[in-house]
Amino acid sequence: MARAQFQKGQKVWVECVGAWAQIEKVQPVWAKGFEEPVKVTYDVGLGREFQATELMLPAEDDPGTDLGDWRLLRARNKWQQAEDVPHHPYPGTYPVVVTDPADWGGWRVPGAEYDRDPRRIEFQARLIAAAPRLMDLAQKLVDTVAESPDDAPPESLALARQAREILKSVTDVLAPAPEASTAPARAHAA
Repeated sequence: MARAQFQKGQKVWVECVGAWAQIEKVQPVWAKGFEEPVKVTYDVGLGREFQATELMLPAEDDPGTDLGDWRLLRARNKWQQAEDVPHHPYPGTYPVVVTDPADWGGWRVPGAEYDRDPRRIEFQARLIAAAPRLMDLAQKLVDTVAESPDDAPPESLALARQAREILKSVTDVLAPAPEASTAPARAHAA
């Protein structure tokens, strides 16, 4: 027996197409002698019916309460000597953003890419290292405005709305459809 795992109007990620879509129709396939549909497919307006296994839901990814202390370190450039790259902001080194307390794990850039535009890469490294603090700041703004939205100035409301959307784009990830046994409701014939 099959149960509907998505509802009409629900936003889903269509994995094989690589695009977001909205469920337009839930299409149960009924067979004589069965009280429930034997199969359920979904029309998302992309030209064919999709099964639940081909669709994914957005889900919130909680990184935990503390992202840790991301920091910018400098690594020695073993391919170029400091004398060979005087145009670099820090000749002989390149930035490494460390996201782990043990000083490893994180973000690094290939040497050729760093050499092409070192100032841009240095800026990106500083931005990535500041990302957890900026994320906390955005969440505090959202929380502060949410406490008393009627008292917040329109500019603060607009900023909080933008911050919420940015945070959502960071924390929303794809998750498979819930199991049929835990699905909220079964499909009915139209």
